[in-house]
This record gives sequence, C-alpha cells and structure tokens, in this order.
Amino acid sequence: MESIKDKVAIVGMGCTKFGELWDKSGDDLVIDATYEALEDAGIGAEDIQAAWFGTVWSGLTALSMSVPLQSQYIPVTRVENICATATEALRAAAYAVAAGVCDVALAVGMEKLKDTFGVVGPSGSDIRISAMGTSGIERIHIPTVLYSMLAMRYFHRYGMSVEKGKELIARIPVKSHHNASMNPKAHFQNEITIDQVLKAPMIGYPLGLYDCCGFSDGAAAAVVTRADMAKKFRDDPIFIKALSVNVGARQGFLRQDYDYTHVEANRRAAQAAYKEAGISDPLKELSMAEVHDCFSIHELVIYEDLQFCPTGGAKEYIEGGVFELDGELPVNTDGGLKCFGHPFGASGLRMIYEAYLQLQGKAGPRQVKNPELTLCHNLGGGPGQGIGTVIILGN
Repeated sequence: MESIKDKVAIVGMGCTKFGELWDKSGDDLVIDATYEALEDAGIGAEDIQAAWFGTVWSGLTALSMSVPLQSQYIPVTRVENICATATEALRAAAYAVAAGVCDVALAVGMEKLKDTFGVVGPSGSDIRISAMGTSGIERIHIPTVLYSMLAMRYFHRYGMSVEKGKELIARIPVKSHHNASMNPKAHFQNEITIDQVLKAPMIGYPLGLYDCCGFSDGAAAAVVTRADMAKKFRDDPIFIKALSVNVGARQGFLRQDYDYTHVEANRRAAQAAYKEAGISDPLKELSMAEVHDCFSIHELVIYEDLQFCPTGGAKEYIEGGVFELDGELPVNTDGGLKCFGHPFGASGLRMIYEAYLQLQGKAGPRQVKNPELTLCHNLGGGPGQGIGTVIILGN
C-alpha cells in the first residue's frame, strides 16, 4: 500500500469553544469552525473543491454541513465512525487530495449533544453498545461498565489494590485539568486535586466522576491541500506523516480469552502509523500526544498500547511525571476529552487542532518546547472491540 507520508498538508484549522453551548445551534458551530479554518488558510469558501462532514448524532446527511455553509454543487459526504468520526473526515479529505481528485479539501466535525441527545451520564454511561453473542442473543454493553472492568482487571494483573490503583489513575485527570486551566476553549478550566478525584461520586466502580469525560457541544475543521501547494497558503503548513485506521471486528469483550488490560485496535493502529512515519521509539521521537482519554484508565492503557512505556509499566512513568506538560512526552496538552470535552463527531479534529497549534508554536502557556512530531489517537467503540485511529503530524 502506498504511503500518504508528506503528500498532504493542513494549511488551516478552526475550533469552537467546547461546552454547554445553549446559545449555539449545530449550524452555528459548523459555520464558526469552518470560517476560522478558512481564514487561517487565507481562502474563501468558494476555494473548497470537496468536503467531508463528520457527525454521529447531529446530522443525517451532508446537507447538515452544506446548507449552513451554502457550499453549492461541490461533493460533500457525511461520515460516521463513533468517536473516531472526525479523524475519518480528515482521512477522507486527505486521501482525496493525495489521489489527485481535488487540490483543496475541507474536513469538518460537529456534535450538538447538550440539547439534542437527551439526558445522558458521563462518558456515555447510558449509551448502549449492542452485539450479538455466540448464542445469537443480543447483549448490551455500557461503556462505563466496560472501562470499569478494564480498570479492575489491570489493577489485579499488575499487583495493585483497588485503592492504590485509584490513586494512580487519579493523577491523570489532575494533569488534564491543569492543562485545560490554560485553555480558553476547553469545557472545564478548573484545577483539581487527587483528593477531589478520590472523593468524587462513583460512576462505575472503581471509576468516579473525575475519571470520566463529559459530553459537550463543539465543532472543529481543517483545510487540506497537496504538500507541493502548501506554502502558497502559509509559511508554516503542517504535514501528515502517517494516518492509520483499523476496525476490530471480532467481539473481544464477548471472548473468554480477552485479557481486559489492553486494546488491540489501539496497538495495531499505532504500529501501522509508526511504520508509515518511520518511528521506532515513540517516547523519544514524539514531541507530544493527544489521546482518547474517555476514562482515566483508558489513558493509562493507551500509554502502553502506543508504546510510550512498557506493557505493565505505566505506573512508574505516571508517577515520574513523564506525561505531564513539562515531562518527556506531554499528553493531552489541551485538557483531552476529560476537560476540552467530547462532542463525538468533533473530537478527532479537536485533537489535531491542538497538535497543529503546538507544531506552529501557537499553544500559548501550554506550549511544548521545540515540537517536531505529534500524535493524535482516537478509539471508537470500547475495550476488546473498536475503531483505532492514529495520525502523526510534523513540520
């Protein structure tokens, strides 16, 4: 398979504030994110030759994007891949450009959850994932339950009491809240303490309120073009070094041999992306990473799945501050899903927006030092079965 490495560049990005945006409609969010991206690229809407629109719950067809933008008579396609939706939109736009189908394409992700999705708990605690068991009986799986199982099994396998395990993963939302306190677009911008995490209401034992990301409204957008055209738009374009998407079709959480301490889709997406980008030591070669921290235990497991640390070795790295803003590999510098928020159809592009800012040196007080390569990771679905995506970006 031919590589996309250095064939496509991102030349403009936009992102709305995420949060409870009662005064904004879905149309407003699409317009705000897109026009920020167009302005950043120095172009007008008429310069876009094709577009891909990602949303899970907030749009039925491409008209949900083309109508508010009045993008007349260009191809617009709506895509959806659960929490990996926005990354899918960018992948489609990037490959269209790389294939020579168009020179300038747009990817937009949007979700309006707070006043259209209904009353829901943290991190989809009453969203149900259904799958057919081997007996042919439909089984219902709730994300909070699945990730609670991941936490309990991880603690047991690596010799931690539940109390010690909870103390360990509590460091992750504390880090995220600290980073988000410097991010004016984040949903939650307050600092918290480990004690607050441990004393928070329980959502799905052993995961408490601060171990779970929340639902948000928001949108993000990217303008992509051929790499050889990129500097016609700006002096500091960002280039795609690798883009991997895979789907774990085997129902891992229904299988007796699933270990509940890793996510295979994460591992395989990372391995494919590292091969394409030529990365052999992610901890040393990456400058920062945005990962799918739907629950604090998942961020810990991602550290291992993406080879930021050895399998079973995350404890030492977390306690050593490796993934904090001033650490060796800062993770979720913008606050992550936990604090920036998680509008399903927008989150992937929101992550890429942060990597884009970091690579251009425009991340303000949360800027990492001299970034060269960044990684963004999504997981659609859950442990044992899911849609793993990894994109690597660089100057």
